Amino acid sequence: MVSTQTCCWPLNLPACRDLESWHGNKVRPGTVVYLAGEGHHGLRGRIAAWKQHHGAGSIDMYLSKDGCDLNTPEGYQRVRDAIRGGAITPAVIVVDTLHRFLSGDENSASDTKTMLDACAGLMNEFACSVLLVHHTGVAEEAQHRARGSSAWRGALDIEISVVPPKADNEPIQIVQRKSKDAELAEPIFVNLQSVPITGWIDEDNEQVTSAVIVEAAAPAKAEKASGLDKHRKMFESAWWASGAEEREGAPYLSRSGFIEYLVQNLGVKESSAGVYARASQPGRPISDLLTGELIKAHEHGWIVTDEMNASVMMMRKAS
Repeated sequence: MVSTQTCCWPLNLPACRDLESWHGNKVRPGTVVYLAGEGHHGLRGRIAAWKQHHGAGSIDMYLSKDGCDLNTPEGYQRVRDAIRGGAITPAVIVVDTLHRFLSGDENSASDTKTMLDACAGLMNEFACSVLLVHHTGVAEEAQHRARGSSAWRGALDIEISVVPPKADNEPIQIVQRKSKDAELAEPIFVNLQSVPITGWIDEDNEQVTSAVIVEAAAPAKAEKASGLDKHRKMFESAWWASGAEEREGAPYLSRSGFIEYLVQNLGVKESSAGVYARASQPGRPISDLLTGELIKAHEHGWIVTDEMNASVMMMRKAS
């Protein structure tokens, strides 16, 4: 299953050997086992482009030739035996995509559990991390979370979304949605840069290219986006997550519902979530929304008083 001929490369990055951070985030070199269930030709091109762009002689990575049902005893053993048989000590195992390695229904909590158990088994056996590549939901309110059972998110230590640009001149966003044991990181902005791969010519005698990600500046609207707008979006997401309640014809969110959303969906510690919900804490969501007169206190929470926001939220609920 694991190709040790074409994709077993020891790390050799002259310009990056002592790299300790990536876009301000700490990193540590380690062996990667990449379980690819599809797109193998494209992956080979991306790897070649990355090596060429960074001047890398080799990388410490093992790429699978096919996929399997990882959450079955046979599939799990196949992966485990391939890693052990190659005397590989992975720092991270990437499963791309989850759908290609899952036997069952991603919406089923029981099938989800078998996959999560398989991932936990790999983590325990090889003392490594497991990274699941998965798709988001289709509906607008589901674009910020993994598709399928809510058990996926509940089991994650960290969840990161790759958000495609909405316009040609905008960058790709890499957004952290959950962090179990730390504060959420700031979004990272990147672009795809085309790389003509040296020596790669197709059957029509044309140059083969692939893409690498390069750092990009935050779009103007992201730089100017106010904290108030971010807090408004957080409030709205919490409202959806807590059942989209209403009072007096307007969206209503209870304090407990808001705190539960922060803890379960954003990975905020409960003590910090309480601070986020304080009415007299400038710079925090509820305080800023109250000051900006977008919401007002009502019962054991708040209702949306800004007519435009309230109208849009209620129309989405009715649709």
